[in-house]
Amino acid sequence: MQIFVASNYEIEQGELNEIESKHCIRVLRKKPGDEIKITNGRGDLLTGRITNISSKKCNYELINKIHYPKTTAPLHIGIAPTKNNDRFEFFIEKCIEIGISEITPLLCFHSERKTIKPERLKKIMISACKQSKNFHFPKLNDLTPFNDIVNSKYNHKLIAHCADNQKIQLKNYTINEPTLICIGPEGDFSKDEIELALKNEFQPISLGESRLRTETAGIVACTIANLNYEK
Repeated sequence: MQIFVASNYEIEQGELNEIESKHCIRVLRKKPGDEIKITNGRGDLLTGRITNISSKKCNYELINKIHYPKTTAPLHIGIAPTKNNDRFEFFIEKCIEIGISEITPLLCFHSERKTIKPERLKKIMISACKQSKNFHFPKLNDLTPFNDIVNSKYNHKLIAHCADNQKIQLKNYTINEPTLICIGPEGDFSKDEIELALKNEFQPISLGESRLRTETAGIVACTIANLNYEK
C-alpha cells in the first residue's frame, strides 16, 4: 500500500506537497478519480480521491479517515551514532519497524561520530514508517551531549554499559510507561558518564551475555522493550 505524508494543514487544504505530488503523479502515474492513502504521522490514515493534478501539485477530497491507536512501547532510546553512518541508519530503520517513540543521538566522551544529517535520517524514518504501516512517526532529536540527557524527566531511566557492576536484565524489566534507555558508543560510556547517570537515578541494565555493537544493542533493547510492553 502506497502511503503519502501530509501535514494537518495540507490535509485541511486537500493537497500533497510538491515532493509527494511529484511521486504520486510522475512515478505512480495517478490520475483524477484515483484513490490515495495519506497519513499525518499522528495515527491517522486517510483516504482521498484525486480531484486535480498539475506538474507540481496534487489535490484531493477526503472520503474516509481512520485513527490507529499507538500500540508499541513508549520507548525513548538515546544512542551514540556509529562511525559507519550506514550502521546508524540501519538502527533507525529497524527500530522504527519494531516500534519506538523517540530517538536522541548522543554525543559521548568516546563518540567516533560527532555530526549527523538530520534531514537524511528523517527521510529514512518516514520511509520505515510507511513500509511498516506505522502511522505514528517517532520524534528525532538533535545531537545531544550525554551530560544533557541525564536530567531527562522520566520515572524509568536505564543505561546499558559494559562496566562490571550489578545490573538488571532488560528481559526481566516490564515496560508500562515512558522509558528512556541510553546506549553508548563502541568504546562504551566513560567512567564519569556512568557515574553521572547513576547519580541521576539511571538503573544499569544488561542486554545479555554477548558484547554487542552499538546499533545491535539499540535494536535488541528496542525488541525486548516491545516484547515486555504491558499495554
